[in-house]
Amino acid sequence: MANGLQSILELTLHIPISYENRTLSKSIMVDEVNTFEVIVSSLFEGERVLIVNFYIPNLDRDIDGVFFRGIHYYKKILTPDKRLYIRGKVKIYRGSKQIHQPQILTERSIDKIEPIYSKSEDIDREMVNMFREMREKIYLYLKHHERLTMEEKMAIFHLHYPRSIVDTYVDTELLKRVEAINHIEKLSKKRIKFPPIKRLTGDVEEFIESLPFKLTDDQSRAISEIERDFKSDIATRRLVIGDVGSGKTIIILACAVMSYPDRSILMAPTSILAVQLYHEAIKFLPKHIKVSLVKQGSGDEALDADFLIGTHALLYKDNLPEAPLIMIDEQHRFGTKQRTMLEKLVSSGERRPHFLQFSATPIPRTQAMMLSKIIDVTLIEQIPFKRDVTTKVIGRRDFGMLLHKIEEEISEGHQVLIVYPLVQESSSIPYQSIDEGRVFWESRFENVFVTHGKDREKESVLLKFRDSGDILIATTVVEVGISLPRLTIIVIVGAERLGLATLHQLRGRVGRVGLKSFCYLYTNNTDSERLRAFSRTSSGFDIAKLDLKFRKSGDILDGTIQSGVKFRWLNLVEDEHIIEEAKSRF
Repeated sequence: MANGLQSILELTLHIPISYENRTLSKSIMVDEVNTFEVIVSSLFEGERVLIVNFYIPNLDRDIDGVFFRGIHYYKKILTPDKRLYIRGKVKIYRGSKQIHQPQILTERSIDKIEPIYSKSEDIDREMVNMFREMREKIYLYLKHHERLTMEEKMAIFHLHYPRSIVDTYVDTELLKRVEAINHIEKLSKKRIKFPPIKRLTGDVEEFIESLPFKLTDDQSRAISEIERDFKSDIATRRLVIGDVGSGKTIIILACAVMSYPDRSILMAPTSILAVQLYHEAIKFLPKHIKVSLVKQGSGDEALDADFLIGTHALLYKDNLPEAPLIMIDEQHRFGTKQRTMLEKLVSSGERRPHFLQFSATPIPRTQAMMLSKIIDVTLIEQIPFKRDVTTKVIGRRDFGMLLHKIEEEISEGHQVLIVYPLVQESSSIPYQSIDEGRVFWESRFENVFVTHGKDREKESVLLKFRDSGDILIATTVVEVGISLPRLTIIVIVGAERLGLATLHQLRGRVGRVGLKSFCYLYTNNTDSERLRAFSRTSSGFDIAKLDLKFRKSGDILDGTIQSGVKFRWLNLVEDEHIIEEAKSRF
């Protein structure tokens, strides 16, 4: 199909930009386009002009057609007493009504309303011809479409083949709904179901009761959904999306319990995160579940456990044992190939492991609803404890205040993180780099630690800072990583250069254990509406909606990666009710 379109329904959503009304005019309307049946009365040829006087029988009126181009041609065909149809805008010149360069129409094209399509790259001449040639096919396709109502079918069809001017009315709500149905339909076709290696039936209730805290309703719901998945005859593919601090780790551990006595594997993006998860597993899991940490250089003995936790080093273990449950934490930090590679390593023929992916990057509910047609999605919005984080947009004039606040927090045994936009000086970015900024901090404070993405020792630096540091200077390498319970201030330099999701992840490093905390967005543009909106919003799911709004909407997760799909009518920020209604038809 033209221009990469995948269905007739997708083609029909490219509606006309305007229409030519070729029904015969019932009066002469000045300054408007009219269509008349006429008889040629007389011709007058002047210098570079041909004036043809037409008689309009049904109106008993005369009108002049003035031709400046093709004079020789029109002299031949416009002979006296010839009956024909003309169309054009009526003007008054020196008291007489005229149409300049009137269009000559065939009898077949009269009493029709002709759609006009965009000449942009989206709709080209090929597609215009398709609409002309495919009328019957389009009608039958829409007629037998299972998920469209009759009203929607006819409205879409008549936008391209209008019977009267009434049919050209564009119902935007209807088009949004049809566009949502079309996209969900495409996603549904991508879903592939496999039998599981094994149904998992481990009892999780005793584990939940043993925890020293009560689960949130969202955590309990997530565990119940996953438990239902594990007991089915289809290998689950589920994405669990939880805001910063929503308690995804406990859900991971509950999954390991439900998998026992069968093996489960968890892959984390960094060794620091893997170690943290390992310690959490040792702390909370029942003692009879053997937990192992798999790192680069780990021997085969590390693979002999009920619950394996590791980094991408897992991918390079030739003898990785079969596991009916695979989990990936911070799934967006791994490429699609890495995630698929781990799944295949422990698959058994056509049978696949249950596959769970966890993400701390919230998406709007509208995206989750659509994404759920290709992979099951669980949203965890509740936070186990109230985080007290104040976010402020600051500039150069606020530096004195910032300095005083940093000194105050350090004096109370708290820690500070300063995130710079780059490591070395750059003429293209109007902010200090780590190399430039560290001189000031190291001269004024003790226990200052520095790291960045290319630092091979970054993990050991983060561990040393956690235990004995006051100030950490870094790049966004700390977006996801080590838990820093004493961290109460984060300063993000050049904050306007980062996406809202990244800012939210960085802000999530402070206030993890309930301490009063502060996030300072340092910028040369303190009037930024985007940053001010962010500072007033604490929920990651609301941040995701803001992000869509400021990006003019459009991008949607396709599978578990952003595919840049652009919607013509649908607005992912505002149209939740439309998407929900469309999804209910599947």
